Amino acid sequence: MTGVSIPIHAIKGRGIAHHQPHRFERDTRGAFDDGWGSLDETVNAGEEAAAPATEVAFENARSAITRNDSPDLGFTLGLNPYRGCEHGCVYCYARPSHSYLNLSPGLDFETRLVAKRNIAAVLRDELLRPGFVPERLAVGTVTDAYQPIERELRLTREVLEVLSAAHFPLAMVTKGSGVERDLDLLAPMGAQRLAAVYVTLTTLDAKLARILEPRAAAPHRRLRTIRTLAEAWVPVGVSVSPQIPFINTDMEQVLEAAFEVGARRAFYQVLRLPWELKPMFRQWLQLHHPDRAERVMARVQDLHGGKDYDADFTTRMKGQGIWADLLRQRFTKTCDRLGFNRDREPLDLSRFRPAALRGQGDLFG
Repeated sequence: MTGVSIPIHAIKGRGIAHHQPHRFERDTRGAFDDGWGSLDETVNAGEEAAAPATEVAFENARSAITRNDSPDLGFTLGLNPYRGCEHGCVYCYARPSHSYLNLSPGLDFETRLVAKRNIAAVLRDELLRPGFVPERLAVGTVTDAYQPIERELRLTREVLEVLSAAHFPLAMVTKGSGVERDLDLLAPMGAQRLAAVYVTLTTLDAKLARILEPRAAAPHRRLRTIRTLAEAWVPVGVSVSPQIPFINTDMEQVLEAAFEVGARRAFYQVLRLPWELKPMFRQWLQLHHPDRAERVMARVQDLHGGKDYDADFTTRMKGQGIWADLLRQRFTKTCDRLGFNRDREPLDLSRFRPAALRGQGDLFG
């Protein structure tokens, strides 16, 4: 268990409790017992360690909109107000992105966050560039735009104010109930086919969600968020992702619950374990589900062509083989039975009015 210096179960409210070495480090450190038995005693006794506090650093973003050409994403423009995510989801495919900051994809990813304090002003300038062509903008493509620090920093709110003024279409995926705060912006945009929100609901099992997604909203709270969005006429869907073999097995029940409260579109993805996420997820399995850890990983490998992860664009999101086919059948049949639409919410690109931003020069400066 390289890099572990305190027992994982001793830290409450965190998905990964150790500083997983990142792939660019030259040296790694491991826990060491010098002969006094103190390490074993600490682990066996389950002594509690002080929960690490969240630290936020600020940066001035040079650009707000990112572009990608991945054929399996369904969008080319993305925007992320934050690096790292306090939700601490153990399965998060974005954890390895913290390695580029010389920070650990483990504990640092969920405790050492970076906020792009000027992102709204930079976004405004980018939308005002001559010849800018609007496309669907995905907000929170890497980390959640409504993670807890958004309550205080309000960077996502500022981004929405720019997009709303310019009539620029957006879609977002979130686990945060904080999205309800911005209904005054999202509801009018939704009515004009300028906004769609998808709420990730991994499981209805609160006990499982607590260890999978320790600082995200509880499952029942996310259902309430879906209902609130739907009642405000914001187009709302549900993401039942990621699907983890033998862990979150209630896909059908999740879809039923989401449809009942107003979600009308749905999608799913399978578990992805890029880079440093592989050893971290294996360790999580050994801690929380040692009885089925090997079985889970065997099925994960079945989904990815015999590997822990295969980045092939044609299969990485939905997997391959018999287990991928079984998931696809379960999802498709349940969606058909309930009446879910599996296509993306259509958004109106024709309403884009960048000139409306010219009077906001000092608003985000």
